[in-house]
Amino acid sequence: PRLANPGGPLRVVQLSDLHVERLTRREMALPGTVAGLDADVMVLTGDYLNTTYNQDPQALADLEELLLQLETPGKRYAIWGSPEVDRTDLLRPILEAAGLCLLEDRGVELKTDRYHLWIMGITCSHDLAGDAGRLRRLVAEAPPGALTVLLYHTPDLMPEAAALGVDLYLAGHTHGGQWRLPGLGAIVTSSRYGKRYEAGHYREGNTHLYVSRGLGMEGFGTPRARLFCRPELVVVDLAGTDSTPRSHSGPGA
Repeated sequence: PRLANPGGPLRVVQLSDLHVERLTRREMALPGTVAGLDADVMVLTGDYLNTTYNQDPQALADLEELLLQLETPGKRYAIWGSPEVDRTDLLRPILEAAGLCLLEDRGVELKTDRYHLWIMGITCSHDLAGDAGRLRRLVAEAPPGALTVLLYHTPDLMPEAAALGVDLYLAGHTHGGQWRLPGLGAIVTSSRYGKRYEAGHYREGNTHLYVSRGLGMEGFGTPRARLFCRPELVVVDLAGTDSTPRSHSGPGA
């Protein structure tokens, strides 16, 4: 109800868990797909390189090449993923060179004649108590009337976000399990809450959470494969009560 959106829905495109090792057909198709989605806001929710490649010079160069090609007409924001995956000292210059606005425990106000957003980015520390404290501070700083959007790498802040009335929460980290079984879903999620927020859309109170399956695959000695768990690029259309959905072509969420 707080979205006026006289020009139609606000489109948010989320990319998560790229886990780049080298540029494959998947990565090379991504810029064209993103460009065709006409995003008002694009967000990247962490884990940019594969864990075993997070200091590899070629992987770093390939990631930079990919991020430079991700063009949208709207604003672009990024947060850090798992601290053991995202080497901030190596990745910061790459993300900044690509023109991404890094949200490190801070919020930004985005206000136009169509929408009024408060986008909060929290750096994942795996210290949920500390991260929840930062979330409370950022929610308290939200401008009156703004729709609140939380970017946090894992879905593990959902109970706190729901209690605080955050409107939209975008996360990744779980890979949807990466390996799923029919009738069971994710086998392992790496979330503190197990399968409670394994993938997709969840709602608690007025808070909507979307957990992306991500685009890449976990590193170390695990097989570079997905089982019944396709990679995912997420498109969220936020519509006000009087909005008419926009049509689009190409892959959806």
